[in-house]
Amino acid sequence: MPSVTTPAILLSTIRYGETSKIVRLATREHGVVSAIAKGAMRPRSRFGAALQPLSSGTAHLVMHEHRELHLLTGFDLLHLRMGLAADVARYAAASALAEVMQRFGHPEPHPESADLLEGALSLLEEAPAEALEAVALRMLWRLVSVLGFAPALDRCARDGAPVAPEGPLPFSAQDGGALCAACAAGHAATRLPADSRRGLEDLLDPHAPLPELDRPHAAAHRRLLARYVQYHLAEGADLPALRFWERATWDGP
Repeated sequence: MPSVTTPAILLSTIRYGETSKIVRLATREHGVVSAIAKGAMRPRSRFGAALQPLSSGTAHLVMHEHRELHLLTGFDLLHLRMGLAADVARYAAASALAEVMQRFGHPEPHPESADLLEGALSLLEEAPAEALEAVALRMLWRLVSVLGFAPALDRCARDGAPVAPEGPLPFSAQDGGALCAACAAGHAATRLPADSRRGLEDLLDPHAPLPELDRPHAAAHRRLLARYVQYHLAEGADLPALRFWERATWDGP
């Protein structure tokens, strides 16, 4: 049972028994792992208040070979991210990111997704309020993409045929992206107007300027991304954090 020390992001915690917690961690060297923090609920626990979701730190783990649940012996807190906890919109977006990582992250080393999540949480904490929606959308699309589920935009997700480079775009979350005219005929795909198409292309391109999104357009992009994740990754499974972020009920009707 080797002991390892690794940078980690705390994705979630659940109570286990009277005094312990089970945590899910995103790490660069070991992927997404589960571990039990024994005694974490005790008043004088060595973990103190360090085990807060969305926080970053250094995890000390005893790795059990051929088992999915490891032992967390310590967590040195580096970043508590109070800026996320103080703003429901930021916290909702960050929680959706953590949920996607937890449910679909790799169980083996995947530094790209761990680094992206770390940077995304920092961006969400620091982003100006007027850019928050676009930042959240870009970071979620980028995480989905680096996990291996990037949507097709230039070629048809069904038959690989080129799609028209401009104008409205038929987009099928279930099929994995854009559809050519032939495949879209008679298909209940989402019809993205030209401006929404450009917005999606900009959100998927990390080098493009962030699109300016008013409330209706931001809500439409949230719905599109949530449907894509539900169909293409979750296969209909419930993702409560993603659903809460998608609906943005704190923002009013």
